[in-house]
Amino acid sequence: MEKKKTPAKIFNLTKDAGLNRILWYMILVVLLSAFCFITLHVWLLPYSIAYTETGVMTPGYLLYAVIGILFSTPGPFVAVFILSLFIERTGLKHMMKGIFRTEKKLKTVLITGAFCLMALVYALIFGTPNGSPWYMFILGLIVMLPFVGIAEETGWRGLLQPELDKKLPYPVSVIVTAVIWCVWHYSAWIDPTSRHYNDSFIGFAITIFIWSFAMAAIYKATKSVIACAFYHAFIDSIGAVYDWNALFDAFPGDLSVNAFRVVWFAAAIGLWVYADKMEKKNALNKVSNAK
Repeated sequence: MEKKKTPAKIFNLTKDAGLNRILWYMILVVLLSAFCFITLHVWLLPYSIAYTETGVMTPGYLLYAVIGILFSTPGPFVAVFILSLFIERTGLKHMMKGIFRTEKKLKTVLITGAFCLMALVYALIFGTPNGSPWYMFILGLIVMLPFVGIAEETGWRGLLQPELDKKLPYPVSVIVTAVIWCVWHYSAWIDPTSRHYNDSFIGFAITIFIWSFAMAAIYKATKSVIACAFYHAFIDSIGAVYDWNALFDAFPGDLSVNAFRVVWFAAAIGLWVYADKMEKKNALNKVSNAK
């Protein structure tokens, strides 16, 4: 008599649990991205263009906005949500604990704050204000933290990066994550209502590469997904008061843009080296204490 398959056996694509997580996450992200591309960039795009031109709210635009808010940018979060509840069955509580767990709070605040301050100082010195009042930055941060920071980083730095780290050398895992993250964003460049439309995709790709190293280093040093989410939201919120695309995505960019990219990248590499040394030191201490 044939044995009934358990959910675990049905859902396991390989015998490697970590590889299963990567594969299922990527499958879900691709499916969600395909759904958003068909609905937002093919079916409902005319409604978004019409709203941009006229400011008239229509049912078509409302549907466009709802799908975008729930499934476009939050796609990585939704993928992890489905993985946690229906495939791995670890539950929502376990998932949320993973997002908000911060073991060394002061260290996490100092590291994340330093990277945020570096971006803000650069914007204050070299950025072009867009005319919005500064309270828009605070409001932007409040909105961006759940709907951009947590929405994206739950998947990219919360799942994909740590799992790839177990299988690939650290720089390779960061580059792989950066490439996937960059491709995932590409639909914004073909949407005429997006703020990225007609911007340099090469400039954005360079920024994504550097951001990937910065946020991977923050995660490696703090093991905190919410720290990466806050940093991500903080930088995006700068765009509420400054010309964000000219500031970070210009290509080839002026001297200040490229100098900042070098400093930013160097800071990320420095933090990675420091965190890696601390991990090895802690591992040796555990071995010594166990003897």
